[in-house]
Amino acid sequence: MRVLLIGGGCRGLHLAESLVADGHAVRAVTRHESGRARIEQAGAECWIADPDVVGTLRYALENVTILVWALGTAAGAPEDVAVLHGPRLHMMLSKTIDTTVRGVVYEADGTVAPATLAAGVAELRRTCERNEIPYALVEEDPAQRTAWVAAARAAIDGLLGV
Repeated sequence: MRVLLIGGGCRGLHLAESLVADGHAVRAVTRHESGRARIEQAGAECWIADPDVVGTLRYALENVTILVWALGTAAGAPEDVAVLHGPRLHMMLSKTIDTTVRGVVYEADGTVAPATLAAGVAELRRTCERNEIPYALVEEDPAQRTAWVAAARAAIDGLLGV
C-alpha cells in the first residue's frame, strides 16, 4: 500500500515511520526543499508541493491507495487555512476520482478553528459520499503524538479492511 501524506509535521513523520516499518510506501508532501532530509530519514518519498495549489499534488496521487489530509494544525491567516479545509480539500478529493486511491483520512482535530474543521468534515462527507470514496476521520488531539499516530493507523487499517 502507498500512502500520500499531506501535512502532519512531526506527527506525520512518526506516522510515516510506522507505516514504513510495516512495509508500506509513504509519499510525504512538503512545501520546501528544506523538508526533504527529514522526510527521507523517516523512510518516505519526498514530494515538493503546496496543498494550497492542488495542481502541484496531482501527480503525487500516482499509485496511492490512501490519501491522508492532515492539516488540522495548519498555520496562517484564518481565511487562508479555511480554504485548505474547503475549496482545496474539495479540489483534491475531486482529483482522486478514477485513480488508485481507495480511501481518504481527514484530520478532524487540531489547532485550526473548530468551525473550519467542521466545514472540512462536511466537505469530506459530501464529496466522498457522492463519489463513493471511503473515508475516515482522525479525531485524536494532534498534540498527543503517540495516540494520534495510533488513531491515524487505525483509520488507515479500517479503510483497508485490516
